[in-house]
Amino acid sequence: MTKLLLALHVLAAIIAVGPVTVAASMFGPAARRAAERPDDAQARSTVVLLHRICRVYAGVGIAVPVLGLATAGVMGVMGDAWVIASLVLTMLAAASLIVFVLPGQEQLVEGTEEGRGGGIATVAAATGRLAMTTGIFNLLWVAVTVLMIVRPGSTTGA
Repeated sequence: MTKLLLALHVLAAIIAVGPVTVAASMFGPAARRAAERPDDAQARSTVVLLHRICRVYAGVGIAVPVLGLATAGVMGVMGDAWVIASLVLTMLAAASLIVFVLPGQEQLVEGTEEGRGGGIATVAAATGRLAMTTGIFNLLWVAVTVLMIVRPGSTTGA
């Protein structure tokens, strides 16, 4: 059972978190292109698509901590420091996505759809803030991944 849960947990992380990190990182440059070319429907649709990918896969990403908790429970490591740290970092990553990244993207999507991006300078400032919060989100997931691999005190010898 442990191996099945662990495999599902890792697959969920790859399938759900991977697309969010990539699409969120691509969003800022796409939004700037759309602001620079307000008549370019393809540029606008790219921004909308990247935001949709982030929204949908953020929802799917709920499976990652759920399966992680199930795996940790079966393995009997729920009280280990690396599991607790991973959970805290995962909650911080989820909060940054929900509170900063997705709403920031939503504002830029609405601006490009309505043709009211507020000017290139405004979009550049908004995408700069968005890049910072997206970077924090991505770094939090890097830290969680490292903890999952290193697992201080594990018996794997790594």
